Amino acid sequence: MSRTVSDALIKKVSVRLIPVLFVSYVLAYLDRINVGFAALKMNADIGISPYIFGLGAGVFFLSYFVFEVPSNLALAKFGARKWISRIMISWGIISACMAFVQGPTSFIIVRFLLGVAEAGFFPGVILYLTFWFPQEYRARIVAAFIVAVPVSLALGGPLSTGLLSMDGVLGLRGWQWLFILQGVPTFLFGFVFLAIMPDRPRDATWLTGEERSALQGAVDEDDGAVAANHGSDTLQAMTDPRTLALAFIWFANTTANLGLAFFLPQMLKGLGLTDMQTGIVTSVPYIFGTLGILGFGYISDKYNERRWTLFVALALTAVGLFGAGLLTGSLLTVGVVAVAAIGIYGAKPPFWPLPSTFMTGNAAAAGIALINSIGNLGGFVGPYALGWIKDSTQSYQAGLYFLAVLTLIAAALTRFVVNARFTNGQKPSTGLKRA
Repeated sequence: MSRTVSDALIKKVSVRLIPVLFVSYVLAYLDRINVGFAALKMNADIGISPYIFGLGAGVFFLSYFVFEVPSNLALAKFGARKWISRIMISWGIISACMAFVQGPTSFIIVRFLLGVAEAGFFPGVILYLTFWFPQEYRARIVAAFIVAVPVSLALGGPLSTGLLSMDGVLGLRGWQWLFILQGVPTFLFGFVFLAIMPDRPRDATWLTGEERSALQGAVDEDDGAVAANHGSDTLQAMTDPRTLALAFIWFANTTANLGLAFFLPQMLKGLGLTDMQTGIVTSVPYIFGTLGILGFGYISDKYNERRWTLFVALALTAVGLFGAGLLTGSLLTVGVVAVAAIGIYGAKPPFWPLPSTFMTGNAAAAGIALINSIGNLGGFVGPYALGWIKDSTQSYQAGLYFLAVLTLIAAALTRFVVNARFTNGQKPSTGLKRA
């Protein structure tokens, strides 16, 4: 396959798009997980137990699941610029409204509505990246975007616990200020996204005509090759065994990720740390997670290898979670959780280029959304399971073992299902065996 797209052109596009997407995802994750830090004060103020907190934290992902596929199909119809902006504006408003929950019922309702509002953001951006970048660049590009997750978690700890100190300002509690001051920026940034982000290379006025033609042609060529080899039927893509296998792997990764994210502050607070110390120590594993994303993304693209990088990342997650279970109640837990974080976030760059190796067009919009929506049910299972297990056993140990076993199963599935192959006779890529 002839290529007229240079690394310089990819860099030019990346410099324009990735910072905006990065900031958007930082805001998304802050709004998604700040409830874990708010819980340090909010739970007692409004009278919710660990079980109710886990239910409310996780119900976000039930509504996210229901509305994910329709949202991504709407993005394909109306354009990424308008639709992603709409998502950000609506979830910013609802996130700020979390400041006014009064008890278990309103807490669960607003979390549910937040999931409705945010549904489609992540798979929408993954789809958006396929509009701009040829296959061979996608792992590192996904890594550059997803690195926002551990960065937001690392920043979110000190930032969120710092906002808790605003108790009494204008008559509001600190946890109320946390939701307001992290929701309003998302609302405003939605308008920034609308103003500056083009839908596709052909719409980018900051590229020359030759650059627009070359980049759009390269992406269209990739899409054409995928459609020729695998078809573009939406229903077929959604029921493809490869899609379902990827959905389970993503489910396991998300369960581990958000089970930790929502309860890690409370686990560390239980060691006798202050609120600020809890925020600072919580950020440590996510600093290592950032290194995991960058390292695994680079290796995956450099060697055009998705299977083994994904397997190693998931296995590393399982090892770290088992270690965290063994060391529960000790500050040493932070070190093994850091190992788990390297694996959790390192799995993402080799994972997300896989769907676009056998899906394109509306099939890709629906398939990617389905993988993410099923996977994000882990965002319900993780917090719910850890909350229930904590209430039942008075310890997080069994919950951490549960997360470890789940990711170990995902690693095994990756080893026996995912298989690196050529999508055509000219260009190396990565696909999945059919079951």
